[in-house]
Amino acid sequence: MPNPSSAPIVVIAPDSFKGSLSAEQVALAIATGVTRARPDATVRICPMADGGEGTLDAMLTGGGERRVLTVRGAAGPVREAATGLLADGSAIVETAEIVGITDPVGMGVPVEARSSRGMGEAIRALLDAGVRRFFVALGGSSTNDGGAGLLAGLGVKLFDAEDRELEPTPEQLARLARVDVSQLDARLADASFVGMSDVDNPLTGEHGATAVFGPQKGVQPEQIASVDAALGRFADLIEPALQRTARNLPGAGAAGGLGFALHMLGAQFEPGAETVARLIGLDAALAGADWLITGEGRSDVQTLHGKAPFIACSHARAAGVPATLLSGGVDAAALPRLSEHFSGCFSPAPGPITLEVAIRDAARLLTNEAEQLTRLKYGTR
Repeated sequence: MPNPSSAPIVVIAPDSFKGSLSAEQVALAIATGVTRARPDATVRICPMADGGEGTLDAMLTGGGERRVLTVRGAAGPVREAATGLLADGSAIVETAEIVGITDPVGMGVPVEARSSRGMGEAIRALLDAGVRRFFVALGGSSTNDGGAGLLAGLGVKLFDAEDRELEPTPEQLARLARVDVSQLDARLADASFVGMSDVDNPLTGEHGATAVFGPQKGVQPEQIASVDAALGRFADLIEPALQRTARNLPGAGAAGGLGFALHMLGAQFEPGAETVARLIGLDAALAGADWLITGEGRSDVQTLHGKAPFIACSHARAAGVPATLLSGGVDAAALPRLSEHFSGCFSPAPGPITLEVAIRDAARLLTNEAEQLTRLKYGTR
């Protein structure tokens, strides 16, 4: 049993609880419980994310500037969307913030009419601000346009066989006959991009963006072949125009093909949670620590495929620090697999409760559970 007289150092590095608490709010609730049981504890808060919703917030926790831009949403009308500027001058562009699947306006039109143009507009506005290094978080998109919108927002023009300009949406890409890249923003030649995603799917085909991820965005079964063909047509024309071949590269199918557009700009790809862990200094926080607490809204076997709690746990284990999983829900069937990595897997629910109550009372429930875990960990009374 740990010596209760030795002041503990606890690192708290959870993901957000979607629909309930941000990663920072989760971390603060857990920290409250830890310090209730051990007021002498040193708590190091490191909110995590994996490239989806909440990545911007997590990456700005340690410092930086939130910059709100006016860009087009997935449905076309303009909206305000937050981006971030880090101390080193690089920028964070979160797909879920601009064309996110949780945006009711964007989701209010059929997926074949949605565009990622706002992503390109955000990048162009940041280029205007002097940014030349971009981190693009690719999770949580509502679009399935092969990244044509992003490139259109940066100057690419699309035309049909009668030389009429097209909007960069799946339904119009089906009529694509020519692309003009002569007005692609010249400043991109000096820019670098990191695509944050743990998706390794290609752009098209049975394992591509449309077939695998399209249905969750609203692509109907009978539309998969035609939308996939439209994205293939776009790739047929944009690849020779930009002198790159990218449709089969890992990550090209991420975010409805936004990964393909980033590959066309020469991006490097990294697992989202690994990028966040590096930028927030998780390894430095773990130095000298004796416990890590991580978690997410719900943990199952997918947690072990690059999700934020697994990455946090991997860094902790490499530092010799035991990691406890404290998630809103834990799939009982996944416990044997999860227990191979985590030193205990827990949920804050005190008994049978409704989802509504779990969401409403998440902070209080987390605080109470963290207090009890801390008492168990350090033998406090």
